[in-house]
Amino acid sequence: MAIDVYKEWLGIPEGPRPPDHYQLLRLVQFEDDAEKVRKNYKKLNAHVRKYATGQYSVESQDLLNELAKAMLCLTDTETKVEYDQSLGRVIDDRDATTGRRPMTSYLQDDGLLSADQVREVKSHSERSGLTIRDSLVQLKLVDADVATRAYAREIGRPYVDLADMLPDDSVLDQVPRAVVRRHVCLPLFVDHGGVLVACADEPDAELEDEIRLRFSMPIRPVLATPLSINQGIAKYYAAGLRKEVAEAKAGAKTAGKSSAKVKTALTEEEKAQQKSLAMIGMCWLVVGFSLLDTFVLYDLVYKKMGLPGLIPFSGIFIGAPLAGLVYMAYVHKK
Repeated sequence: MAIDVYKEWLGIPEGPRPPDHYQLLRLVQFEDDAEKVRKNYKKLNAHVRKYATGQYSVESQDLLNELAKAMLCLTDTETKVEYDQSLGRVIDDRDATTGRRPMTSYLQDDGLLSADQVREVKSHSERSGLTIRDSLVQLKLVDADVATRAYAREIGRPYVDLADMLPDDSVLDQVPRAVVRRHVCLPLFVDHGGVLVACADEPDAELEDEIRLRFSMPIRPVLATPLSINQGIAKYYAAGLRKEVAEAKAGAKTAGKSSAKVKTALTEEEKAQQKSLAMIGMCWLVVGFSLLDTFVLYDLVYKKMGLPGLIPFSGIFIGAPLAGLVYMAYVHKK
């Protein structure tokens, strides 16, 4: 008899299966506190992992993925609005927007920054050219994890702890190591018609195009600390671990740069056709220059110089060498 993991492991009463995200994460309906969502997720994630190596390892992995997807949905501002509306929540028009605030405001609300420290961070950012997030970390006002969480709230993106994530190998194989290193990102898995990619910053147009070309679906970016992403790259893209696809995608374009042309090998039929055309060209080079001698150059040049009219000088000294070059380039080559 199949086990009801929702009831047995999470204590969710009998009812619709699978339960909605709020029931799954043991939250009150339409909970808006992203930190509380993440806190419940981490607690449940740790609990379900206890079953990962036992009799119900498959069910455990499936439930872990379900928990992760629920957490990502409820911590992504725009996705959460759509999800809540699908559950019947009436949302004011003002709440339907991203409602962005500076990340320093969120840190002030949490009691992690004072007004003076906010001014210090902004001044340091302007002087150094660093982002607010990097300035916070460099000034040691908060650690990278806290700064990235606040940045995620500012731009309305989910934040993920990559230590809790298990990337899909088939997704990792589709994105070469050079690409993830260049963009400081780590592909995770496919969810709701998009590719979940952990990024250190908002993805640029180049990365969005790269993911769309490789998967035929859009990117769904989530934020993680740069350190955790680089550690993930080192772990999941270790030498010889990935069977990567080619980095260059046919038709891919990079802004301001023309695409490099890829040379493809000729088929046997194409090679035979090329040789035939080359042979015809060789003949015309010799015949053409010989005809030029007979009908043009003999009267204009050779006759005045006292040269015999039966010898095709241009055909011998120009046409024949050119025909030889054509032969070496297109007929004799292997």
